[in-house]
Amino acid sequence: MTDLFQQRRYTLQYAIIVIVAIYVARLFYIQVIDKDYKQLANANVLRQVTVFPARGLVYDRNGKLIIDNQKEYDLWVIPGQVKHLDTLGFCDLVGISDTLFRETLTKAYQHSRFIPSLFVKGISVEIYAAIQDELYLFPGFYGQVRSVRAYPHHSAAHLLGYISEVTPKQIANSNGYYRQGDYIGTGGLEQWYEQSLRGVKGTRFVLVDVHNREQGSFNAGEFDTAAIPGKNIISTLDIDLQQYGELLMQGKTGSIVAIEPRTGEILCMVSSPAYDPSLLTGQNRGKNFRALLVDTLNPLFVRPLKAAYPPGSTYKPTLALVGLQQGAIHENSTYACPGAYYSGNLRVKCGHSGFVDDLPQAIQHSCNSFFCSFFRKTIDQDSLRSVAKGLDDWKAMLATFRIGEKTGIDLPNEGYGFVPSSKYYNKLYGEKGWSSLTVVSLGIGQGEIGETPLQMANVTTAIANRGYFYTPHVARQVVGEDSSTAKFKVRKVIPISRYNFDVVVQGLKQVVESGTAAGSKIPGNTMAGKTGTAENPHGNDHSLFVAFAPADNPKIAIAVIVENAGWGASYGAPIASLMMEKFLNDTISAARKPVETRMIEAKLAMK
Repeated sequence: MTDLFQQRRYTLQYAIIVIVAIYVARLFYIQVIDKDYKQLANANVLRQVTVFPARGLVYDRNGKLIIDNQKEYDLWVIPGQVKHLDTLGFCDLVGISDTLFRETLTKAYQHSRFIPSLFVKGISVEIYAAIQDELYLFPGFYGQVRSVRAYPHHSAAHLLGYISEVTPKQIANSNGYYRQGDYIGTGGLEQWYEQSLRGVKGTRFVLVDVHNREQGSFNAGEFDTAAIPGKNIISTLDIDLQQYGELLMQGKTGSIVAIEPRTGEILCMVSSPAYDPSLLTGQNRGKNFRALLVDTLNPLFVRPLKAAYPPGSTYKPTLALVGLQQGAIHENSTYACPGAYYSGNLRVKCGHSGFVDDLPQAIQHSCNSFFCSFFRKTIDQDSLRSVAKGLDDWKAMLATFRIGEKTGIDLPNEGYGFVPSSKYYNKLYGEKGWSSLTVVSLGIGQGEIGETPLQMANVTTAIANRGYFYTPHVARQVVGEDSSTAKFKVRKVIPISRYNFDVVVQGLKQVVESGTAAGSKIPGNTMAGKTGTAENPHGNDHSLFVAFAPADNPKIAIAVIVENAGWGASYGAPIASLMMEKFLNDTISAARKPVETRMIEAKLAMK
């Protein structure tokens, strides 16, 4: 019996020794040999930090840097690590109110106790340097550097866009790329080329001590991944011309769009009132954005892309081209103008009276009577005498110029403008309730037709090229992505003969030589252009001018709209000619300095 007891005791002892040996061996393996366990064991002193890539830089056509990067810091919190916090001391250090602190920390807790949440964003390098030395006193909080935008020229905000914090919807649609607190391009080039500019995030694992201070990379950076910077963009913009346009338009409401005809490259795109893009960076970004949003002058509205104006007489060259191609107008068409267009009880006033010898002269003197008459002939000439078909054929021809259509520019939120169809008028008047006389105001660019400033500039480009254009664009090259801009090298041909364009261009030359824009000649250069005065039911007429120069070797085409400014020759034409002179000659001649001063100093009623 004793022997059996001893045998069982030894067996139990051996079993215990074996079990202990197994545990010791296992502990030795997972603590000394197994690196995976070591990583898990060190999790409480490791921090995974997202390394944000620098966004791609943007240059103007002459190599000037127009969007740069600068560092700023975001303050993050891991709510579960926040213990025994001196709230007042923290708020004083960071510069926030106690109320904001509690609200933000509560939201972070609701999100997760263990996942970091953005606490304060947009801290400048200088302020963060003062904060950093004392941040260890506040467990759970840490800073993270990121690259944000800087604008050396403080210009072209509407064209360049800005970056803003991602929305929950954008996060959900990003396939995991974005997370709370990330930034994304909004508006302009920043939004259109977001995927090229943003780069690829990296990851860094760092050791932190009990005071939440970084002690260096974990495992010599073996598990880190490098961020890949975004791609740079060479834009088509001439930043000097852009700034000059903004100077001429200060105190005024309206737009300037200038295009290089041979390429379709946007030289400048001014939307006035403008704002400094630097306002939408840093800690005051939200405050500044709200101020811009409620500003009654609506400075955030991108007028060149979205505002649809009656083109007024700037549309007459386009009508002349359509009428010539369809045979309703001829180069030598004549007209006896009595000072107005009369039909029954209708009277359309005309600033010109007398005999019109030919089409170029009608353009030169902007004869309303001539164009009302020949517009009716253009849409009435169908063999079936169907004004509906005639109007729709006219609309289809305008679409080839991209009037009433998006131009396809590489900027978001482009508008269509508006060109009415027979369906529109059928709904308004009934199928038999309207005629060419009902819509005769379309012949002088009034009535329901609306063009955006970009469309006006694009039409002018097509005329300057005598029958073709390239899709307007703002990016000349995305460095390393040849396919991004390939579509902008495809020529768009207007189905109108070269000869007809030559006839119309002759009329546009006469406008500047001895017509309605004779006071806006460019020294040393011939210019072709057309003034326009668009009726405005909400106030004074709008002043418009479209032009290109040199007339026979065009290097710049331009459209200018100054709201509530009266005749086209009063503001539209002088501003356009100054812009072209600046671009072509790099300076303004002494003889034209008084005109420049008058345009800069003019402060019109802004609405």
